Amino acid sequence: MLDDVEYDDSESPAIGLVPPGVPWEEIQDHIKIAHHPLLVLPDGSDDYVGVYWANAAMAVTGDLGSDLDQAISDFRDFLREHGQA
Repeated sequence: MLDDVEYDDSESPAIGLVPPGVPWEEIQDHIKIAHHPLLVLPDGSDDYVGVYWANAAMAVTGDLGSDLDQAISDFRDFLREHGQA
């Protein structure tokens, strides 16, 4: 489980904000256990991606842009549209 995850719970669903530099293996392990959506800024990228648990596997959204607040909003919309919220 990731220790330094902060949450944006201003709306439902709450979204975990993964600190920069966390390896994908740790993110995958966390999502397997916690099953709650995470927002990740992959190494070498300027754009956030959303990570969530779907159909017994980790799923990753496309790029959500570089603005944190907009990425959170877009990820929530994505989760709602795909029945994950």
